[in-house]
Amino acid sequence: MVLCVLALTPATWLFVTTDGETGTVAEAPKAEVAVVFGAGLWKGDPSPYLAHRLDAAADLYRRGRIEVVLVTGDNSREEYDEPDAMRAYLTKHGVPGRRIVSDYAGFDTWDSCVRAKKIFGVNRAVLISQGFHIRRAVALCDAAGISSYGVGVDAKHDATWYYGGAREVFAAGKAALDAAFRPDPHFLGPREPGVDRALASPR
Repeated sequence: MVLCVLALTPATWLFVTTDGETGTVAEAPKAEVAVVFGAGLWKGDPSPYLAHRLDAAADLYRRGRIEVVLVTGDNSREEYDEPDAMRAYLTKHGVPGRRIVSDYAGFDTWDSCVRAKKIFGVNRAVLISQGFHIRRAVALCDAAGISSYGVGVDAKHDATWYYGGAREVFAAGKAALDAAFRPDPHFLGPREPGVDRALASPR
């Protein structure tokens, strides 16, 4: 029983600390920046889960709820480029390329949040992910210094959804450690003006 309580404590922390900070596209507040987290590619294109996240971002842009989309994902291998695939998808769905900023070193949620703050200068953002992940994203971005609101997009309850939900129980433990100790991400580097330039570009 004690082990079960200890295992579930981080997940409980996520729910408590993000209460009232998540919702739907229709409920999302206005913000200059939306952050879309990578969720895998299929043959070079966004996976269905990632496509749903990008659809939500495009919807928010069309509604005038956001001004810029920061796509953050894995480009650790030349043949695997989440941010460029995300950018291509968004432009096909009506978001101008000048309003999309790419982070190629968002290897996990903590890295993406810290880099959004320290590299791209994001202080407030709408975060977009699936419901099983969005609370962790909000908690970690809050810990990184970004005032966040999470949009949890709908997802089919298939094997991937159940795997993602189960994975979050374990990922919550790492999230609690990241929030407590705040390690540097795999890559930092100098400040990039991409978000500021995008905000200054014509809509």
